[in-house]
Amino acid sequence: MFSQLLSGTRRGARLARLLAVTELRTWNVPPDVTERAERIVAELAANAVLHGRVPGRGFRLRLLLGGTPRALHIKVTDARGDRQPALPEGAPDGEDGRGLLLVNGIADRWGVVPFPPVGKTVWAAVSLASGPPTGLSG
Repeated sequence: MFSQLLSGTRRGARLARLLAVTELRTWNVPPDVTERAERIVAELAANAVLHGRVPGRGFRLRLLLGGTPRALHIKVTDARGDRQPALPEGAPDGEDGRGLLLVNGIADRWGVVPFPPVGKTVWAAVSLASGPPTGLSG
């Protein structure tokens, strides 16, 4: 498991992506899984900074390997439980929500759970088996 608290800034979001890639390479995660995870972390961290930020509070990145079937679990926790992410309705070329469309397209599963007392965790799972996602859900 990897867990890191990061600043709720664009710099913190970039650092989350870099730390995730470094950790996954250390764990010898297959390159295609690492590439998918890098994109997911980048989007979820950016969303935490843009939509989940509370002044003076950061966000937490967690990476876990395991489960059945074996998968990489990505979790980004922020302090804004009142702002729930959702896939955009209508045209996918709008200003907001494209990041979640990307996460929905490359993660095998993703979702949101409360993080009491006031936060939320947006999570995604990527199978360690090579190939495209098999069971998209949001």
